[in-house]
Parts: sequence; structure tokens; C-alpha cells
Amino acid sequence: MQKKKPMHQVAETLALVLQFSLNMLVPIGLMSFLGWWIGKRTGQSWVMIPFFFIGAIAGGNSIYQMSKKYFKDDKKKE
Repeated sequence: MQKKKPMHQVAETLALVLQFSLNMLVPIGLMSFLGWWIGKRTGQSWVMIPFFFIGAIAGGNSIYQMSKKYFKDDKKKE
């Protein structure tokens, strides 16, 4: 039989998942919009594609840095 997790651990895990998703979606959304805007102004619709990937790389880097810090702090607690 599984033990119930304390409510604060569930809330902490939910907050971490929300932070991860926001840290990934915001850079992708902003860079995609910027690429779309630049492409619209210059008449080059393909410009959005590299900006999307730049946003994805930035979001991935942000998640990596945050998870590295989170798991380092988690090991100190044990």
C-alpha cells in the first residue's frame, strides 16, 4: 500500500511542472511571434522557423539550468 504524500509536496511538484512549462512556452511563443513579425515586415515567411528553434533552445536551456539548481538543492536536503 502506498503512503499518501503530504499536500505540500503535491503542491510543490505541481508548481515545478508549471514553471517548467512556462519556461518552455514563453520563449518559444515570443521568438515565434518575433519571427512572424519580422517575416511579415520583410516578406520572408520562412524567418519564423529559425526564430522558433532559437526559442526552443532558449527554453530548453532555461529548464536545464532550473532543474540543475533544483536537483542540487534537493540532494542537500537528504
